[in-house]
Amino acid sequence: MARSRGEASQFKFRVGDTVKLKSGGPEMTIHSQPMVSDGAYSCQWFARSGSKLERGQFYEDELEGVSKRA
Repeated sequence: MARSRGEASQFKFRVGDTVKLKSGGPEMTIHSQPMVSDGAYSCQWFARSGSKLERGQFYEDELEGVSKRA
């Protein structure tokens, strides 16, 4: 079932936002918003070497936004 635009605004983070785990780790990019069935954001990041793209799923309460410096 597709979401309406109004439903997407219920999430704290949006596709393209930069986040990190509250417990630490690399900066990640939100790749997709949660599906109703699982509630987890799909995130992606580059491993330390910078050459391998990693992906994982995390719940909103595990993540915090990263502010970009100008």
